[in-house]
Amino acid sequence: MVLPALVLFTVFGVVPLIGVLVLSFTQWDGLGAIHAAGLSNWKSVLSDSQLPHSILVTFEIMILSWLVQTPMSLLLGTFLAGRQRYRAFLAVLYFIPLLLSSAAIAITYKALLDPNFGLGPGLQLGFLTQDWLGKSNLALGVVIFIVSWQFIPFHSLIYQGGVRAIPTTMYEAAAIDGAGRIRQFFSITVPQLKYTIITSSTLMVVGSLTFFDLIFVLTAGGPGDATRVLALDMYKRGFMSNQMGPASVIAALIVLLGLALALLLRRLGGSTTASQQEGA
Repeated sequence: MVLPALVLFTVFGVVPLIGVLVLSFTQWDGLGAIHAAGLSNWKSVLSDSQLPHSILVTFEIMILSWLVQTPMSLLLGTFLAGRQRYRAFLAVLYFIPLLLSSAAIAITYKALLDPNFGLGPGLQLGFLTQDWLGKSNLALGVVIFIVSWQFIPFHSLIYQGGVRAIPTTMYEAAAIDGAGRIRQFFSITVPQLKYTIITSSTLMVVGSLTFFDLIFVLTAGGPGDATRVLALDMYKRGFMSNQMGPASVIAALIVLLGLALALLLRRLGGSTTASQQEGA
């Protein structure tokens, strides 16, 4: 039963990964003949002063968006786990951003934040009437806000399922002992969601390494290189400069970083053999 999934994973996962790794040791412009280049691509990329900046920007977006998404998703997921009827409607409403295309979201926000014809000038709101995408700090903040706005619904759904898996008897016992909702949240809900938090955080962290379409449409890496993440750096090297070898090196680095971060989060989460409801 596992064989079909294994075949698909090998064909669409392992084989392309091996191809990218091999390509990182070659010179290729995307059209002509492929020539062996040894370690020259790796040396040129790793010694490039642009690479540390791209890594720094990637980790800034990763960490800051995690700090925004995790508490918001946890609170929303806990709220939506209630049994009231209106919460089902809110769950559908909150899920809408995830259904939209990242490119469409970027175009919409780019129009809304336009300092001349956007939402600020239209409503005559001074604090919104500024060059959001033309200043480095503001542009980075806008990217983090939009990323969080788009993906909080997905992680809220994960937490909603995790909260509903917690036995209600634990809350009933806590209520009998006099614990209020806030005490129950921090003493029962959060500890019981340990592995859910690890899973959600892994998806956030590893997924942030591949942010491309939203940033490409929204800022194209600008202003300057303020929002030039690794994935965008890979695209510009490979498809704008026709340097497929160096682009493949960055692709391999993204895979290695993703694996390292996933393993680190797994180690921080401890053994997953223990039940999430341990002590219930």
